[in-house]
Amino acid sequence: MSAWKHFGDAHTWVYQRSGGRIGARMAGRDMLLLTTKGRRSGEPRTLPLAYLVDGDALVVVASNAGQSRHPAWFHNLRAEPYARVRVGREVYDVRAEVADAAERERLWPLLTAYNPPYAAYERKTERTIPVVLLRPMDRSA
Repeated sequence: MSAWKHFGDAHTWVYQRSGGRIGARMAGRDMLLLTTKGRRSGEPRTLPLAYLVDGDALVVVASNAGQSRHPAWFHNLRAEPYARVRVGREVYDVRAEVADAAERERLWPLLTAYNPPYAAYERKTERTIPVVLLRPMDRSA
Protein backbone atom coordinates (compact mmCIF):
# COMPACT_ATOMS: atom_id res chain seq x y z
CA MET A 1 0.00 0.00 0.00
CA SER A 2 1.38 3.41 -0.95
CA ALA A 3 2.21 6.14 1.52
CA TRP A 4 -0.50 8.34 -0.07
CA LYS A 5 -3.09 5.61 0.49
CA HIS A 6 -2.08 5.36 4.16
CA PHE A 7 -2.18 9.14 4.50
CA GLY A 8 -5.60 9.33 2.83
CA ASP A 9 -6.96 6.58 5.07
CA ALA A 10 -5.65 8.36 8.19
CA HIS A 11 -7.07 11.69 7.02
CA THR A 12 -10.46 10.08 6.36
CA TRP A 13 -10.44 8.39 9.77
CA VAL A 14 -9.67 11.63 11.64
CA TYR A 15 -12.16 13.66 9.55
CA GLN A 16 -14.95 11.16 10.23
CA ARG A 17 -14.16 10.55 13.91
CA SER A 18 -13.97 14.27 14.68
CA GLY A 19 -17.37 14.86 13.09
CA GLY A 20 -15.71 17.11 10.51
CA ARG A 21 -14.01 19.39 13.03
CA ILE A 22 -10.54 18.16 12.02
CA GLY A 23 -9.51 17.54 8.42
CA ALA A 24 -11.81 19.95 6.58
CA ARG A 25 -8.76 22.01 5.57
CA MET A 26 -5.34 20.75 4.64
CA ALA A 27 -2.38 22.66 3.23
CA GLY A 28 -4.61 25.71 2.82
CA ARG A 29 -7.25 23.85 0.79
CA ASP A 30 -10.82 22.91 1.64
CA MET A 31 -11.29 19.16 1.82
CA LEU A 32 -14.39 17.01 1.62
CA LEU A 33 -14.95 13.32 2.14
CA LEU A 34 -16.52 11.59 -0.83
CA THR A 35 -18.25 8.25 -0.32
CA THR A 36 -18.99 6.29 -3.48
CA LYS A 37 -20.35 2.81 -4.01
CA GLY A 38 -17.66 0.42 -5.27
CA ARG A 39 -18.61 -0.54 -8.80
CA ARG A 40 -17.45 -4.12 -8.33
CA SER A 41 -17.86 -4.73 -4.61
CA GLY A 42 -20.92 -2.58 -3.94
CA GLU A 43 -19.18 -1.53 -0.72
CA PRO A 44 -18.88 2.12 0.35
CA ARG A 45 -15.54 3.75 -0.47
CA THR A 46 -14.57 7.02 1.24
CA LEU A 47 -11.66 9.31 0.47
CA PRO A 48 -10.64 12.93 1.01
CA LEU A 49 -10.55 15.32 -1.95
CA ALA A 50 -9.76 19.00 -2.34
CA TYR A 51 -12.68 20.95 -3.76
CA LEU A 52 -13.87 24.33 -4.96
CA VAL A 53 -17.40 25.68 -4.77
CA ASP A 54 -19.03 26.75 -8.03
CA GLY A 55 -22.61 27.89 -7.52
CA ASP A 56 -24.39 24.98 -5.84
CA ALA A 57 -21.75 22.44 -6.93
CA LEU A 58 -18.66 21.13 -5.23
CA VAL A 59 -15.98 20.77 -7.91
CA VAL A 60 -13.41 17.96 -7.63
CA VAL A 61 -10.67 16.79 -9.97
CA ALA A 62 -10.01 13.18 -11.00
CA SER A 63 -6.28 13.83 -11.32
CA ASN A 64 -4.94 10.57 -9.86
CA ALA A 65 -1.66 12.51 -9.44
CA GLY A 66 -1.23 12.56 -13.21
CA GLN A 67 -1.22 8.80 -13.66
CA SER A 68 -2.32 7.41 -17.02
CA ARG A 69 -5.59 6.04 -15.61
CA HIS A 70 -8.54 7.65 -13.88
CA PRO A 71 -8.85 7.13 -10.12
CA ALA A 72 -11.16 4.37 -8.87
CA TRP A 73 -13.58 6.87 -7.32
CA PHE A 74 -14.16 8.40 -10.76
CA HIS A 75 -15.04 5.00 -12.24
CA ASN A 76 -17.33 4.39 -9.25
CA LEU A 77 -19.16 7.66 -9.94
CA ARG A 78 -19.48 6.84 -13.63
CA ALA A 79 -21.13 3.54 -12.69
CA GLU A 80 -23.30 5.10 -9.94
CA PRO A 81 -23.46 8.92 -9.92
CA TYR A 82 -25.17 9.16 -6.53
CA ALA A 83 -22.78 9.60 -3.63
CA ARG A 84 -22.45 11.20 -0.21
CA VAL A 85 -20.15 13.99 0.91
CA ARG A 86 -19.01 15.32 4.24
CA VAL A 87 -18.07 18.98 4.12
CA GLY A 88 -16.91 19.88 7.58
CA ARG A 89 -19.72 18.91 9.93
CA GLU A 90 -22.36 18.69 7.20
CA VAL A 91 -23.16 15.39 5.45
CA TYR A 92 -25.45 15.18 2.42
CA ASP A 93 -26.18 13.28 -0.78
CA VAL A 94 -24.95 14.48 -4.16
CA ARG A 95 -25.25 13.57 -7.81
CA ALA A 96 -22.02 13.64 -9.82
CA GLU A 97 -21.72 15.01 -13.34
CA VAL A 98 -18.58 15.22 -15.42
CA ALA A 99 -18.03 18.77 -16.64
CA ASP A 100 -18.46 19.14 -20.37
CA ALA A 101 -15.60 20.65 -22.41
CA ALA A 102 -16.80 24.26 -22.06
CA GLU A 103 -17.42 23.93 -18.34
CA ARG A 104 -14.03 22.27 -17.83
CA GLU A 105 -12.32 25.04 -19.81
CA ARG A 106 -13.97 27.65 -17.56
CA LEU A 107 -13.16 25.80 -14.31
CA TRP A 108 -9.64 24.50 -15.04
CA PRO A 109 -7.81 27.84 -14.54
CA LEU A 110 -9.63 28.31 -11.22
CA LEU A 111 -8.71 24.79 -10.13
CA THR A 112 -5.04 25.08 -11.09
CA ALA A 113 -4.79 28.46 -9.32
CA TYR A 114 -6.31 26.89 -6.21
CA ASN A 115 -4.21 23.72 -6.37
CA PRO A 116 -1.13 24.24 -8.62
CA PRO A 117 -0.16 20.52 -8.69
CA TYR A 118 -3.15 19.94 -11.01
CA ALA A 119 -1.27 21.78 -13.79
CA ALA A 120 1.77 19.53 -13.25
CA TYR A 121 -0.45 16.43 -13.29
CA GLU A 122 -1.97 17.58 -16.58
CA ARG A 123 1.51 17.90 -18.13
CA LYS A 124 2.44 14.45 -16.83
CA THR A 125 -0.43 12.54 -18.46
CA GLU A 126 -1.86 12.22 -21.95
CA ARG A 127 -5.42 11.80 -20.71
CA THR A 128 -7.77 14.70 -20.18
CA ILE A 129 -8.16 14.99 -16.43
CA PRO A 130 -11.88 14.99 -15.65
CA VAL A 131 -13.50 17.74 -13.62
CA VAL A 132 -16.50 16.50 -11.65
CA LEU A 133 -19.36 18.56 -10.26
CA LEU A 134 -21.05 17.19 -7.15
CA ARG A 135 -24.52 18.70 -6.99
CA PRO A 136 -26.59 18.42 -3.80
CA MET A 137 -29.70 16.30 -3.99
CA ASP A 138 -32.95 18.06 -3.24
CA ARG A 139 -33.06 18.15 0.56
CA SER A 140 -36.55 19.62 0.74
CA ALA A 141 -38.33 16.40 -0.25
